[in-house]
Amino acid sequence: MTIDTLRRFFLPCFFPTTTPTTTITKKPLASSNHHPTTTKKRISTSLRHNTTTNTTTQHHSPSSSSSTSTTSGATAAPPRPSKSMVIGTIFGNRRGHVWFCIQHDRLSTKPILLLELPLSTNNLVREMRNGLVRIALECSPTRSDVSSCPLRSIPVWTAFCNGRKTGFAARRRTGERVRSILRTMQCVTVGAGVIPSGFGSSGSGSEELMYMRANFEHVVGNADSESFHLINPDECPGQELSVFLLRSGLPVHR
Repeated sequence: MTIDTLRRFFLPCFFPTTTPTTTITKKPLASSNHHPTTTKKRISTSLRHNTTTNTTTQHHSPSSSSSTSTTSGATAAPPRPSKSMVIGTIFGNRRGHVWFCIQHDRLSTKPILLLELPLSTNNLVREMRNGLVRIALECSPTRSDVSSCPLRSIPVWTAFCNGRKTGFAARRRTGERVRSILRTMQCVTVGAGVIPSGFGSSGSGSEELMYMRANFEHVVGNADSESFHLINPDECPGQELSVFLLRSGLPVHR
């Protein structure tokens, strides 16, 4: 069933952990019956060794300092993309469109991003059975306001799922229906389930609502690219699900 497929990715599997043990063996102390001359020889040997070591260190110190100066003179590495963890929720009626919601706090009913994707819930679950789902949302900056506005404020996107064009995704405002759904799922941290009928959109209010919630890694490449990547719970089967927001003009690898 569809809900069983969603739950399968979040069932924890516990395995006993073993702590490696380290055995420390102490060497026996030298016998006190040794002749004093032997002790003198060892002391003199160690002194000669220390003298040789100090000489070698002083001999190689110029090369060490030169390598340090060479390293400091190298060019700085380019800045890395910023990463953070957010809460992602995918929900929708069985035959309705999938909604993608991003929150910083699951107790808040004001998501930072709310998108309606041109995919039905059944189609998304069918793609998830293959273990890899990549949803790419692209926009063409034909208007000046779209080219200059923040990426998450763009109203309409061209959507691709695993390389196939599926239609157009739209950014939505948080209405009372979405707030009610988020309040119902406030106690859910990670998991998948079904909300009874009564939360459906107009025309399909009798349908039950399916949802999946998990932690996502939010990666901001630059002003024209962001992505959200599903973080699988520990010891659960790997499920790759990523959502990309891209402004046109950048190479897209789908």
